[in-house]
Amino acid sequence: MNGILCHLPQNTVRMSFRSVLRAQTADCHAEVDKLFGTFDLSDREQYKTFLRAHARVVPATENALEEAGIARLLPDWPERRRAHLLLADLRELGERLPPCLAPPALQSQPALWGALYVLEGSKLGGAMLAKSVPDHLPSRYLTPQAPKGAMRAFMDRLDASDSDDPAVAISAARSVFDLFLEAGQLELEAVP
Repeated sequence: MNGILCHLPQNTVRMSFRSVLRAQTADCHAEVDKLFGTFDLSDREQYKTFLRAHARVVPATENALEEAGIARLLPDWPERRRAHLLLADLRELGERLPPCLAPPALQSQPALWGALYVLEGSKLGGAMLAKSVPDHLPSRYLTPQAPKGAMRAFMDRLDASDSDDPAVAISAARSVFDLFLEAGQLELEAVP
């Protein structure tokens, strides 16, 4: 966390790319889960705070991925975007888009895969969290309608990408996790 780049152990050569990313970002993932696990998503105000925190990260990161050419690596990229769902939920709750945090520089294919690994993985967590959101609150962002097998297809493409620089992918993934942490802390500090 906190901008520290992990070094790859020698024995990771035979691990799948997803396994390397999972192992090298596990601490970041745990910190983000711990922070966002403090939100009571059945409470309208806490749910809005949760969504605002995500809105500080997701739209800018998705735009950065798009500008860096993610559609060349993942042809179904347009169907994977969720910023519009997040913004629709915020609008329905009477909220505006908060200022976005600057996304990481995504100047290489490994960086794209690393950043996208975090966003795609957050969909799995979102599906679990959506069960805590009452029916009267909008939850499009947490329950996107992806084609069957979309996550498996992503993981297969990630593993097949055969990144020549996993450290860059790890750094990008850790940077996106850091953004979620920063956004969550900013939103919690703003709560009266």
